[in-house]
Amino acid sequence: MPKGILGKKVGMTQIFTGDGLAVPVTVIEAGPCYVVQIKTPEKDGYAAIQIGFGEKRENLFNKPLKGHFKASGVRPLRYLRELRVEDPGAYQLGQEIKADIFAQGERVDVVGTSKGKGFAGGIKRHGFHRGPMAHGSKYHRRPGSLGAKGPARVFKGRRLPGHLGAARVTVQNLEVVRVDGDRNLLAVKGAIPGPKGGLVLVKPSTKNRG
Repeated sequence: MPKGILGKKVGMTQIFTGDGLAVPVTVIEAGPCYVVQIKTPEKDGYAAIQIGFGEKRENLFNKPLKGHFKASGVRPLRYLRELRVEDPGAYQLGQEIKADIFAQGERVDVVGTSKGKGFAGGIKRHGFHRGPMAHGSKYHRRPGSLGAKGPARVFKGRRLPGHLGAARVTVQNLEVVRVDGDRNLLAVKGAIPGPKGGLVLVKPSTKNRG
């Protein structure tokens, strides 16, 4: 059983249960993915598979990548990611991985890149409190004092304004509400990181393995 699948975030909607409850879900176009490379402990020092996902015009690939895909008998794919596995011998080059590897009710972790928000101040980035907003305050949303004056420097790790978002984020322990194997769609409860159309990795939850 593959340990994960690549997909594309389609968007959010809601699904009604048999009891009439509305469940907020994120729809993911999961796969189909293809096994492009198999790595073994004897040859590479660890066991893993490389899977590919997404379409891209073949003339946009360079010759080394074209040869890499040709060796596995797979058409060139836009995204490549590695997944650690216990038994690499259970996989074959060119093997197709579809959304139905997951079942309804299963718990998964979803990894994606959060939306980039550019440069943000301390209030938006870290949840700092602002100062008084009266005219005489002269201190509203600024960072303020940075600490003791003795060291004459700013210590590493100090929370300050800066770049917000566009980072790797993992949302854990989400429930798979619905699986559509024919259309390669997964509906998971709740929100996942990234914009619509963003690449995500869906894998079994590390918190619920029993």
